[in-house]
Amino acid sequence: MTPAPSSVSPTSPKTLKPTVFWRLAEDIPRPLNLTLMVLSIAVPFALWWLVAGLDIVSDRFLPSPWQVAQALGRLWTNGFLLSDTAASLGRVTVGFLLAVVVSIPLGISMGAFASIRALFEPIIGVVRYMPAPAFIPLLIIYLGLGEAPKITLIFVGTVFFNVLMIMDAVKFVPKDLLETTYTLGGQRRQALFQVITPYVVPNIIDTFRINIATSWNLVVVAELVAAESGLGRRIVQAQRFFRTDEIFACLIILGVIGFTLDLSLRYLMKITCKWAVD
Repeated sequence: MTPAPSSVSPTSPKTLKPTVFWRLAEDIPRPLNLTLMVLSIAVPFALWWLVAGLDIVSDRFLPSPWQVAQALGRLWTNGFLLSDTAASLGRVTVGFLLAVVVSIPLGISMGAFASIRALFEPIIGVVRYMPAPAFIPLLIIYLGLGEAPKITLIFVGTVFFNVLMIMDAVKFVPKDLLETTYTLGGQRRQALFQVITPYVVPNIIDTFRINIATSWNLVVVAELVAAESGLGRRIVQAQRFFRTDEIFACLIILGVIGFTLDLSLRYLMKITCKWAVD
């Protein structure tokens, strides 16, 4: 009696399953996620410490982590760190909130109504390609050297990107939702405020999370030009006296605050739009 042939040939290629690390469009285990996040900070920090410790580069150009920590302590003791951070954060808060107030209604209107989009999109498309720092001379001429030009620079540098990203989010609202609303007797106002707006809230928060980084960069640019306080101003003063440890200290503070703002907006999305992130 002839034995039945095996269903799997011993020479047939085996399908290899992807490892946990290389999962495509899937979450990875939490322990691995935390490990990779720690490594993303620890490895560059270790390399920095190693290069500084081997004296490959003069500490006047590349201070060690310990020297930067001492600079942070010195700035804190002198009261500069707190006052400069508060000044920069205050400017970003005011400028970005003004951009939020303008961009939400304008972006939703441009996405929902083709007539509004045709009216505003061309001019916004042109202005958004003008580098915001290029407006600094005009802002100083028009508004002087106080807080107004710095806040206006942040507003100008972020509002147009906010508007266009919100507009795009509204344009991709499924047509089925709107058709269902009208089928059930809904009016245009209800479709706008009870269907479209709630649907794009996660996109709006994500837009702000992305573009607040631009605001944080622009405040430093504004303070480099003309300011009596702020982290950008502190960097300029440190550069004049060749205090690279203080420059590194201010850069670290900028990065930590920016990352904290990013995490805060992610948390806001998580608690307000669970249906979109779960």
